[in-house]
Amino acid sequence: MGEVVEIREDKKARSGSTSSPSSEPYGNVPASHGIPKTNIAQPQKETFWQRVKKPGSVWQNIIVALLAIAIGLIVITQVEEVHPAAIAITAIPGTLWLRALRAVVLPMIVTAMIMAIQRLRAMTQGDGKADKLARRLIGYYVVTTFTAVAHSCLLVGLVWSKLMQTVSGEQLAVSEEDQETINERKDVAIHDVVVDMFNSLVPQNVVNALATDSLLAVLVTAVVVGYVIKPGGALMRAAEEVEVIIMRIITVLINLAPIGVFFLIMPNLFRLDIAEIGMNLGILIGRTLVGMALHLFIIIPIIFFAITRKNPYTLWSKCSPAWITAWGTASSAATLPVTIRCVLERGNADFLIGVPVTVTKFAVPLGCLINMDGTAIYFPIVVVFLAATQGITLNAADYIIVVLFSTLASIRTTPIPSSSLVLTVMIAGSIGVPITGMYAVVVAIDWFLDRFRTAVNVSCDTFAAVIVTKITGIKDGDGETQYTEELNASPDSLREVPARGEEKV
Repeated sequence: MGEVVEIREDKKARSGSTSSPSSEPYGNVPASHGIPKTNIAQPQKETFWQRVKKPGSVWQNIIVALLAIAIGLIVITQVEEVHPAAIAITAIPGTLWLRALRAVVLPMIVTAMIMAIQRLRAMTQGDGKADKLARRLIGYYVVTTFTAVAHSCLLVGLVWSKLMQTVSGEQLAVSEEDQETINERKDVAIHDVVVDMFNSLVPQNVVNALATDSLLAVLVTAVVVGYVIKPGGALMRAAEEVEVIIMRIITVLINLAPIGVFFLIMPNLFRLDIAEIGMNLGILIGRTLVGMALHLFIIIPIIFFAITRKNPYTLWSKCSPAWITAWGTASSAATLPVTIRCVLERGNADFLIGVPVTVTKFAVPLGCLINMDGTAIYFPIVVVFLAATQGITLNAADYIIVVLFSTLASIRTTPIPSSSLVLTVMIAGSIGVPITGMYAVVVAIDWFLDRFRTAVNVSCDTFAAVIVTKITGIKDGDGETQYTEELNASPDSLREVPARGEEKV
């Protein structure tokens, strides 16, 4: 420290004067303090245009989404019918982008769960943090799903069902083609759903589970492998290398997100026939959106603020790339790479709540598969819609059955577009509601509402990661790399950090 003082004295002698506060950023610091004066370069704040120009930025996604909606609405209001060939061709770029996203989901789930379990084992050292994280996370997901179903049933029973109108016999008629589909879906018994849910946890053939996109079975297998794999071994190093490769691919796909989102939204709007949206269908759409808005902007934020004491809307806006992508793709699984990146990036840098890499890579993939709050809200609304249009009034016992089966069915629903249509028939059949021609109306509009359900599901996953981090108190180990924007240029920094005294070969 004495050398620093001598150097400073020598500089003063050469300059012939002492530094003034105007020339020194920190003013005069007495030499007796022994603290060298350092000029810290402050990062320049990006302008709005610079943020817009950044590849794959949230503003680009918002702009192209609004542009696609505007073009789609203009076309369907000016043209009687858009030719199917035009819809198919304009959807090609979006479909290719969506397929590429889905292609990285399975390897991402496998590597994320293996790395997360390994980190938990290294951090816990017998204090039960891994078990605590799993129990708290699954418990939180079940509670929020049950809450979503419960408030949806309350609103439907007390408000929305009274606005529905009984339709005529012609509208209730079912075409032969639709009747075949309904009969197939009626064959799904309640106990079969329960059995299938448990069977889906353990794959009979791991290779077949990977080939058929059995995501829940793959996740459970990855957890087991992550627990028994040798730390620092050849397989562990291979998993790290695959994770780095996946991160590089995801970076490219996220930069291409504006193109993919635009060509996913616009062709789907070409299919919308506003003339066919009657009062009942309008109420179905309106009450679905109101129920989701209540859950996303009131109920979940109250839980979030009560636990973290932070502004939930700040986190939601910072994670907008995730839920915008979810709205465009209508698939939680396809959005998973973007969701993980948003939680790591926004949680650590902007929101000032550190979301550990370990919690993120365990909570978000699991939430993608079982945390379906938007779907849970939708089930009671559709069932009551089918009942009310036939003049059927549900009693309290019926609503209890709907709550239980909707909770179970939402957990069982696969994270792919419109996968809830099959389970809707099962829930309606459990309370004796016949499937009529109005089910075709639900199917016709399901692609549109499915996008909002997916956006709610993904948004709730981001909240869950921060909440569970606060509840469990889990932190990344010493030397663990936190996610920053620099990882776009160097994804290798997400590699596992060697433990003290160990060196990777």
